Amino acid sequence: MTSTNPSTQYPAPSHSAAAEGELVITRIFDAPRELVFNTWIDTKQSAHWVGPRGFTARDVEGDLRPGGAWRLCLRPDDGGKDLWQSGIYREVVAPERLVFTFAWEGEGEDGGPGPETLITITFAEHEGNKTKLTFRQAVFKSTEQLEGHRGGWSSTFDRLAERLHALQRSPR
Repeated sequence: MTSTNPSTQYPAPSHSAAAEGELVITRIFDAPRELVFNTWIDTKQSAHWVGPRGFTARDVEGDLRPGGAWRLCLRPDDGGKDLWQSGIYREVVAPERLVFTFAWEGEGEDGGPGPETLITITFAEHEGNKTKLTFRQAVFKSTEQLEGHRGGWSSTFDRLAERLHALQRSPR
């Protein structure tokens, strides 16, 4: 029996021009905007798609309101060190836009949070029942950090596309 890679069924992300130190990824999802937005914000859905391949999200918490905190752990499937991340929501405009801070915990000089970036995500209706997601994360202090996040988010978006596909196929 042969298997197919479900992520090949989805359009590849595009990378638009960005300011220096800014990561921009645009992705078209074959799902309605409300479903994409709600899957993003639903902490119970997170274990199914958040994080790059090889990681499982756990202990996902979120207070979805401006000023509300979010936090989650990415556990490596190979048993490596847990990676905690957290931030604060700055804007929540359902189903159009999310803005929140992002920092890796324990990466700072004193063992506190590492450098903070700002993530802005827009969810736009696209060609019928699809969603155009534009993801921006800034400001990175090095190209290596930016490219590391590009790889992680691109893999995460592949997993989100697969989750959206599964949700639309499942009986309601």
